[in-house]
This record gives sequence, structure tokens and C-alpha cells, in this order.
Amino acid sequence: MRYLPLTEADRQQMLGLIGAKTIDDLFVDVPKGALLKDLVPLPKAQGEIEVHRHMQALAEKNTPAGRTAFFLGAGAYRHHVPATVDHIIQRSEFLTAYTPYQPEIAQGTLQALYEFQSQVALLLDMEVANASMYDGSTACAEAAMMAARVTKRKKIVFSGGVHPHYVETARTACEALGLEIIALPAAIDDEAAVTKRLGADVAAVIVQSPNVFGAITDLAKIGEAVRGAGALMVATFTECVAFGAIEPPGAMGADIVCGEGQSIGNALNFGGPYVGLFAVKEKYIRQMPGRVAGETLDADGKRGFVLTLSTREQHIRREKATSNICTNSGLCQLAWTVHMTLLGEAGLRRLAQLNHERAVALAEALAKVPGVEVLTKRYFNEIAVRVPGNAQHIVDALAVKGVIGGVAMSRLNPNAGMDDVLLACATEMNTDDDIAAYAHALKEALT
Repeated sequence: MRYLPLTEADRQQMLGLIGAKTIDDLFVDVPKGALLKDLVPLPKAQGEIEVHRHMQALAEKNTPAGRTAFFLGAGAYRHHVPATVDHIIQRSEFLTAYTPYQPEIAQGTLQALYEFQSQVALLLDMEVANASMYDGSTACAEAAMMAARVTKRKKIVFSGGVHPHYVETARTACEALGLEIIALPAAIDDEAAVTKRLGADVAAVIVQSPNVFGAITDLAKIGEAVRGAGALMVATFTECVAFGAIEPPGAMGADIVCGEGQSIGNALNFGGPYVGLFAVKEKYIRQMPGRVAGETLDADGKRGFVLTLSTREQHIRREKATSNICTNSGLCQLAWTVHMTLLGEAGLRRLAQLNHERAVALAEALAKVPGVEVLTKRYFNEIAVRVPGNAQHIVDALAVKGVIGGVAMSRLNPNAGMDDVLLACATEMNTDDDIAAYAHALKEALT
């Protein structure tokens, strides 16, 4: 009863209230083949010591990023997180993932949200930013749905350079709304292909720079064509440190900018939790999902902070809501804000410079390996390389040699026809010895 407090009578009463005869009625939408016929093969009970030993043994099978030459990217990046970040976010006033439901009593939290929004807007060169989203992929899905609301159109075109997981997340979210997702074939450069798909029924074109192949794209020309067709240009990204070195999407005419903020203040964390960044032109603010914290004066004329806009169904009528996003990744957002504050503009630019220098060194080293071709010509800290044979097999061979060499494109998009393409990333955390070890291991794996 400690973990299952409901009696059989309680369950029957609950089922009766919702009109279900049995618990199985709650799962009628799940395909038959996906339902388990028996219990999961786990011990029914173990003591705390036994569970700890078992979990420790499982954890030791992992290879921590700091233990080896590590070149993973493709949406999650290993950067240095200052100790100050963890010190601040672990203060009891901040240690929660949620925005308070009586927010005006938590002025510190609201000010942190306000500062975060200001930083995001400056970084992306946009007019308005919200108080964060779950992560980059769901922020991208929200951007697609927002574009459909603004334009009253049903088609969303994804560039072939957008991260495949972002495309699939948007497809899942948009399906129930009757929106059509058009994903163009994977391509390092598909500027021409994107503009050719414009039409009177297209709500938005979603592009990414740097894209999943690491390529930097001039979005200005795409934006002109998109606006000429009456659609919106949505710019997404997975690596926010890049905007310390390259032109931000807002400066190139993006109507909506969304992406992943993990690179600042947040460790890899086995893939999450992360923090989504979301910014728009001010004229679209009332269609923007999430919350907006604003600055005001209280009754005594003192500076204060409030939730200025909160367009979710908890606060307004459901049919008026723009999103049902229920939290704003508050702790991850705070970590982003603390780290960005520590960096400042000069620090961010220096960090971006270090990343690009490391990527150049990596590209030059891999290009010298016989049979390897660096495909990405203009990049930030991530590149795509073509290798002889199957890229996934080579990744596996590199791992045996103590090098985490990147992500095979076939793992992200099995249908791309790019089984010989490998994505590799170098950040400020990669040393010259790491890069030399990678080039040496790759050469051995190919011989």
C-alpha cells in the first residue's frame, strides 16, 4: 500500500466516473502488438543495497564524455560549464523546474526570466523572446504550429539541412492539427530546393543554420523569397554558441527563431533536460507560445516583475490558447542565464572563436586521412565527412579504440542515402591530443 494506495473499490469508482469498464479500456488506442502480455521481467522486490549495486554496475558500462576523445555533436554539445552555474542554480530559492503559479511573490524568479528573455533576444537579434521552452525540437514544433496560426495555411516545408529529429517531432505534434509536413531530401546545401517548394498554401519554411551537417547558410535570400510568397521564415538551430561568431537569424529576416540552448550552462545530461529558445517579431507576440515576463512599477513606484503574457490554457480559455506547454524548463533556463552573464559579449565571442579554431583543426586533420573527404565547406564547430564504407561501422570501430568519433548520418535519418557520411564536432573541450588520436584511430579503422 506504500506505493499503490488505491483499493480495488477506489479504482472501480474512478473508472465508473469516466465511463470505462476496465483499466484496459484506457489503452484501446495502443496497437495490439505494442501491449505487453506479461509482467516486465524484473525482480518483484529488492533491497536498497541490491538496487544500488545493480544500478552502479549499469552506470559503469557508460563511457563519460570526459574520459575519452569525444567528438559527438548532432544536437547535443560538450562545453565547459563553470562551477558558478551549479552553485547558483542549487540555491533553494531556484531549485525547481517550474515557474511559480503565484509568480508575483517570486520576484527573483521573474527577474531571472526577464533577464533570460533579454539575453535571448539580443543573441538572436529578435524583438521578443519568451521565458523558454522544453527543448529545441519541441520549440521547432511549436514554431510550425504558430506559423500555421499566423498565416492560416496548412503546409510546413522543412529544409534538407534541418535536424531529422526536429522534423519528426514537428510531424508528430502537427499531425493532430491537420498540418502537412514536407521534409525535403537531406542536403548540405538546399537553398534552391527550399525556394522551389514555395506556394500559396505554404505557411512556413523552416531552415537551420548551422544545419545538421554543420554548414552555415545565408538565410537572407531565402527570407526574401519566403516573404514574397506570403509565408513565414522559421530559423532553427541546435548550437547557440555559433551566434557568438556568425550572423544571427534575426539579422537575416527570420520571423520566428527557435532552437536548443543546451550549449550554454547545461551539460550533456544523457540527452536532457535541455532548454528551448524561442523568439519572434513583436507583431506576432500574441501567437507566441509560452510565457513572457515583463518589468513594471508597483504601487509604491518600485521596480517589479510580472507575467506580462501567458497564452496557455491554464490562464485563458482553451480555444484561445496558443500552446499547452506546461513548464518553461526553469532550472535549465536559469543555468543558461547565469552562464551567459558570466561570459558577457566578449566572452561569448571568444568561446565561439575557440570552437571554430578547434573545428578547423579537426577538419584539417581528418582531410589528411586517406579516403576521407570533408563535405562541409563553411562551418562553425561541426562538420560532415564522407568515409569509405559504412559510417556506423566506423563509429563502432573508433569506439573500440577509445575515440567517440561522432554520429553516423544513417542513425539520424536512415532514409537519407548517406550511409557513408559521418558528423563530427569539436568544441573548446577538445585538445590537440584528442584530434591527433581521432585522426590516428580513423586511419587505422580504414586500413
